Amino acid sequence: MDIGFIGLGNMGLPMAKNLAKAGLNVLGFDIAPTIVKDFVKVEKIAQAVEGMDIVITMLPDGKTLTQVYNEIIPFGKEQAIFVDCSTVDVDDALQASSLAKSKMILPIDAPVSGGVIGAEEGTLTFMVGGSWQAFDKVKPLFEILGQKAVLCGDNGAGQAAKICNNMILGISM
Repeated sequence: MDIGFIGLGNMGLPMAKNLAKAGLNVLGFDIAPTIVKDFVKVEKIAQAVEGMDIVITMLPDGKTLTQVYNEIIPFGKEQAIFVDCSTVDVDDALQASSLAKSKMILPIDAPVSGGVIGAEEGTLTFMVGGSWQAFDKVKPLFEILGQKAVLCGDNGAGQAAKICNNMILGISM
């Protein structure tokens, strides 16, 4: 399975490294000029997308997600799965999924809970929105990256669950 990973920041880089440690072919790209040690980073975003079975994004906000999806969708192959692990609002997740579907790419929104330590230790929780078909194909990756992945419903439902999770956390604090 060939995987592209876009967003090699505090969360994305340890996630990408965990996939590579599990023996998967992972190429990474970061939208910011970053120095990455002990990981294969490509220089052009298209290199992290062309021919990949799965493309994972971990980006800072919805505006960036939309910009990146507009850039990468033309390079995605039909029936590839695009998994966005960013925490964005539901409208941005739905816009990204609509862009993907327009090119016969299967979209998943899968924001995470667990923070940087969870990313490093592979103990994240994924709140997933998308089709059962895409979820079943990506579930083995979620098992490498985390302890739990829950399909919450169709596209956008993962982000809705993450918003609820954040609200409950805020109230309890």
